Amino acid sequence: MITALLVLNVIFWSIALIEAVIGYRTIYRLEDMTANSQYEPLVSVIIAARNEEIAIKRSIQSQFQQHYKNIEWIAINDRSTDTTGEILDCLQRENENLKAVQIKELPEGWLGKNYALYQGYQHSNGDYLVFTDADVMYHPDTIGKAVTFLDQQKIDHLTISPNLDATGFWLRAFVAFFLFGFSFFKRPWLANVDSSKIGMGIGAFNLITRDAYDKIGTHKAIAMRPDDDLQLGYKIKKLGLRQRIVTGITLLKVKWYDSLKAALIGLEKNTFAGLHYRLSMVFIAMAGTFLSHVLPFITLFSARKLHLFLSIITILLIFSLYILVTRRMTSFSPFNFIAFPFTALLFIYSIGRASFLTFKRGGIVWRGTKYSLKELRKR
Repeated sequence: MITALLVLNVIFWSIALIEAVIGYRTIYRLEDMTANSQYEPLVSVIIAARNEEIAIKRSIQSQFQQHYKNIEWIAINDRSTDTTGEILDCLQRENENLKAVQIKELPEGWLGKNYALYQGYQHSNGDYLVFTDADVMYHPDTIGKAVTFLDQQKIDHLTISPNLDATGFWLRAFVAFFLFGFSFFKRPWLANVDSSKIGMGIGAFNLITRDAYDKIGTHKAIAMRPDDDLQLGYKIKKLGLRQRIVTGITLLKVKWYDSLKAALIGLEKNTFAGLHYRLSMVFIAMAGTFLSHVLPFITLFSARKLHLFLSIITILLIFSLYILVTRRMTSFSPFNFIAFPFTALLFIYSIGRASFLTFKRGGIVWRGTKYSLKELRKR
């Protein structure tokens, strides 16, 4: 049984590595793009913020430094209980191109962030829309390069993978593992294949034409999805529209979470959603991760030479893929790999924890608001 599992691991990771090597060739570095300063249609940057008093001022001020000049900003305060609303009002007085929108109540059938982004759209005028988070730091060339890329590639949607900033060894190792899993499980490069139905969206930066956004039904179509960024990408591809994912490691930076504990709490909201709220999928995800990510490290200590040989081959394949992903998608050191089996176990724990808490609470709690599991499943 163990021998068969290890052979399957060798086959699985060989295929995953080959596909990733080919796939990542289709993911461009946006840094390599030269912005076209002669083509500047109005871009509406829409920012949803709830209790973001620590990060939002620095984020928006970094956006004010854009070399691209034809921009309007719509910042939506989603029922914050801190000073986010006051900060936005102050920034509005400082910059005439910023409009601060204050939301006091959340209508039934909406998640807070999705409703806030939709309200931003309602107040916008641009032919291009950028949906972004309130803690993202922008390089001055970001929007100019993004608009040029979208125009030259003749696409409807562009999403940028940012530099995920993390402090501390264990948090960096966990973030690197998360991106590693995201790479082979979601296969983001397929978003760049027009014939593929696989879509992609990353919350830090989604640039979409107004026409395409209207066609997919706006955020009304994903009103109760906590993984709204991914769903935006899925909707684009489902309608046969064109999208691309690129990396922007030096163009966008976001602090994913402040600590490992915060990361585990943050994953509560969309882990179960990503598994379609199905217990069978939870079991498959946990068991599959253990057998493919942890087992080869355990069988390294097997007395059977065949098991040892297959384990070494598997780990070398995993390490090769890990290096590829970390070099393309992060600024982290590949040597975080020494924690790989432990971060895999931590990830398995996070899946079980998030699913258990969702059932126990009867839903998810996201930024102070509870959304029932029944309603999430229904919609």
